[in-house]
Amino acid sequence: MPDIATSSRTAGRPREFEIATALDAAIVVFTERGYHGTSITDLKACMGLTAGSIYKAFKDKKAIFLAAFDRYKQVRAALLAEKLAEASTGRAQVQAILHFYADAACGETGRRGCLAIGAAVELALFDEEVAARVARSHAALLAEIEGFIVKGQADGSVSGRVDPQAAALSIFSFLQGIRIAGKSGQDPGRTRASADALLALLD
Repeated sequence: MPDIATSSRTAGRPREFEIATALDAAIVVFTERGYHGTSITDLKACMGLTAGSIYKAFKDKKAIFLAAFDRYKQVRAALLAEKLAEASTGRAQVQAILHFYADAACGETGRRGCLAIGAAVELALFDEEVAARVARSHAALLAEIEGFIVKGQADGSVSGRVDPQAAALSIFSFLQGIRIAGKSGQDPGRTRASADALLALLD
């Protein structure tokens, strides 16, 4: 996990698995309350760590947030990779990523929202380090989608008339937007239907 020095444990430092569990709890609080709405007291309570343990593992609240952001992206990427592994064509991979985000827009996860989108809205304009993380995340997702489209053109599942860059940006924009829509509560059938409708871009 980037930017978290837990490989070599020093005296009094929480174990690596404790840090991962604590960060999972921090992700929930940061996502629900935002960065500015979350205090160290909130983090101490949710992470199950004393103030001393927190400051041995992290420099400050921002360091916790950045570690939580990295953890969030790491976990989400692993879950998405499982879905993508089941898709055999480029078009099927685009559909898999659309369904992954459409499903995430529903239920408790949907209402809570996306930590990465929250970071982009709340912090990226004012914090260069957060902005760089958000930019890297967006660029990687765009490149992945574009790669699926190009693969689909090669395997015949995507029309050769499609502009991969333009289509990728349209799909990327839907993925971000559906997570925002999810905060007001969405029906799983409707989010999947809207995701599948977007596949017409690839015809």
